[in-house]
Amino acid sequence: MTTNKRQTSFSLSSKTNDAIDLYQQVPYRIATASNLLVLDRDAYVKQITDLDTRAIRVLLNVGSYGPINAADIAYQTRLDPYSVTRAINGLLKEGLIQAANDHATSRSKFVELSKAGIPIYQNIANYMAKRCEDVLDGISDEEQTLLMTVLEKIELNTERMLAQNAQTLKDNGGTPTRDQSEQIRWLKRTQKQSQ
Repeated sequence: MTTNKRQTSFSLSSKTNDAIDLYQQVPYRIATASNLLVLDRDAYVKQITDLDTRAIRVLLNVGSYGPINAADIAYQTRLDPYSVTRAINGLLKEGLIQAANDHATSRSKFVELSKAGIPIYQNIANYMAKRCEDVLDGISDEEQTLLMTVLEKIELNTERMLAQNAQTLKDNGGTPTRDQSEQIRWLKRTQKQSQ
């Protein structure tokens, strides 16, 4: 693993047996980078919109893949279904997205960007392209390709691990949360798509 300059500022606790060096834990490091990349923490994004991260991620998926339904947004973003539904309802209320089919008669409710949502989506998407360049500065094309391959494998491995844990809970008589049940469905969907 790499050595991080911040790592040298911290010593492992002597009060805990077998303290984990978090800087050597890949999931922890990914989560740390993810915390820094949260869109609504970025001052430039806050100039574009006051939406929270969840709503921004949903808006981006609606703009990139719409018309799209909540289940597909949850699968794409890996957000829990309740959070996606809340974000969709908020974006509908704000007038940034709209129904793409008859929500009163359709079981699967599709949404798309509204006229008011298009410029916000475009501004965020344009900034994300610049942001991507800044984040990947100094990383070669070869390293970027490798990074995308490794991230995909990590995502698939994590999806499998979470689904297996949820299934084990269910098999042992426990009741998985809605989010955990969704993780089981996501794994089945991923496995079906890869056949």
